[in-house]
Amino acid sequence: MVSKSPVAAAEVRANQKNRILSRRQIESLIAAGHSIVIVDDKVLKVDSWLPFHPGGDKAIQHMVGRDATDEVHRFHSQETLARMKAYQIGRTEGQWINFVPPIQGGKFRGQDESIRVSEDSAFNSPRGDSSSSQTSADPSPIFEPADQGMSIRRRNAGNSTLSRTSSTSSISSVSLEDSHKPPKMSLIDARTQREIEIDKAKYPLLDPATQARIVQKYRCLHEKMQAENLFQCRYTSYAIECVRYTFFFAMFALFLKWGWYIPSALFLGCFWHQLAFTVHDAGHMGITHDFTIDSLIGMIVADYMGGLSVGWWKYNHNVHHLVTNSPEHDPDIEHMPFFAISHRFFESLFSSYYERVMTYDVFAKFMIRYQNYLYYPLLCFGRFNLYRLSWAYLLLGQGPRRGPAWWHRYFEIAGQVFFWTWYGYGIVYKCIPGGWNRFAFVMISHIITMPLHVQITLSHFAMSTADLGTAESFPQKMLRTTMDVDCPQWLDFFHGGLQFQAIHHLFPRMPRHNLRRAQKLVQEFCNEVDIPYALYGFIDGNKEVIGRLGDVGRQGAILAECQRTIVENGFEMH
Repeated sequence: MVSKSPVAAAEVRANQKNRILSRRQIESLIAAGHSIVIVDDKVLKVDSWLPFHPGGDKAIQHMVGRDATDEVHRFHSQETLARMKAYQIGRTEGQWINFVPPIQGGKFRGQDESIRVSEDSAFNSPRGDSSSSQTSADPSPIFEPADQGMSIRRRNAGNSTLSRTSSTSSISSVSLEDSHKPPKMSLIDARTQREIEIDKAKYPLLDPATQARIVQKYRCLHEKMQAENLFQCRYTSYAIECVRYTFFFAMFALFLKWGWYIPSALFLGCFWHQLAFTVHDAGHMGITHDFTIDSLIGMIVADYMGGLSVGWWKYNHNVHHLVTNSPEHDPDIEHMPFFAISHRFFESLFSSYYERVMTYDVFAKFMIRYQNYLYYPLLCFGRFNLYRLSWAYLLLGQGPRRGPAWWHRYFEIAGQVFFWTWYGYGIVYKCIPGGWNRFAFVMISHIITMPLHVQITLSHFAMSTADLGTAESFPQKMLRTTMDVDCPQWLDFFHGGLQFQAIHHLFPRMPRHNLRRAQKLVQEFCNEVDIPYALYGFIDGNKEVIGRLGDVGRQGAILAECQRTIVENGFEMH
């Protein structure tokens, strides 16, 4: 047997990488357990990379079966994009129609399974797309009524579709014989459908042509940002940041030396509050754009100075950026039993991130009813929860153990030991006398960071949690689920760039000191594609959040009263 020459072997590999794979072939690969992602019309099989991805495996899992071109380009450097070619197994032709990823409940047909074509493909498609080949998952009778008369007409569109929000509830399917009857919907389901209708009326159409135009304009916007050098870090701004950090730390040390423990704790809290913004920049590789250098900056600042794991933050935050405001999937809005920003949490949803059911039990019902009053008090303890999440991530080894980030876990564990040595032992135990003084110092230094947690939740808690399906483009989803906070330029240091969350979600690698300059271009883009740009003042934004929390709390109370009345009167619950 004659072996092939290196040139011939290279040609064979090139031909294999450029072969056209049909939608059916890709579906069967996913059904077999492979992680297939579409980027720039290239079909990537990333099974071997999944456990080594520095941003966590779940970020990739949410892109399986999807065209992730915009998401991948926005989060990765050119060097990383070039390395992705090694995972290419083929190409696609034409506009790709996204599947529902398996982690989100999508079902896929294997190679040997027969293709079942529904009599009405639009209504059997789990996400309301016009093609029955989007997924082989059975339709949900909760959010996809079989009666076409119950469907919602898109604006200026002749076809009726319904979006589906994934649910863990189990309800018997609607038979074809009863398809002419109005479906029975629970109070929760009706509310969910109403929110979907509102968003469909408020935002651009979900048809391929409209969404493709939005994507094209969004990519042009990215080119404008590059032309204006908005992705280049202004290091003079970080020099000013370092002066501010030095001032806060010096005041903390000075008052500690004088024995003025309350002012000392206050300045230490301010120091941590400001450092969080630099960690955020480094976690997105927005400082030097070099993975190793920015990772080191992030770990030194977060772990050694603040006691928090930047590895955990990346694992959590990348998922948040990809499935923003999804009740089942976004960890940044999954705060049961303390907060619920959607009535959907009343269903005891299964969190794909935490891999557990977020139970809506008696304690949760009590907390949610008063959550608008408890919002600020509970956020005062937010940093303690971040410690817990950081330790769990590091001790359980949730991060990659091989690949470019294999050493991060050990470097971060050393950072945790260092932090609790200088802060816990050296400051709290050795320098501060008396139990009450120590307690007051710890509490004040942590409570001072509360505005950071308000800032993080402010940009999302009041925004939409509706699922408009896989047809929605990345830029539209980011702008629909994220708000910006208006503030004078001299207050930018206090918000640390987090006030430009909508812009940040569109361009996560952009250094925060350039976000204000980018705001005008994003507003022009929104006007051009007819996407509402949510911009509130800090006080008005807080009012929106408190109003949303109060509204959801009232919904919970009303639902409980309805359920009690139904049970007392012996009616059947749906």
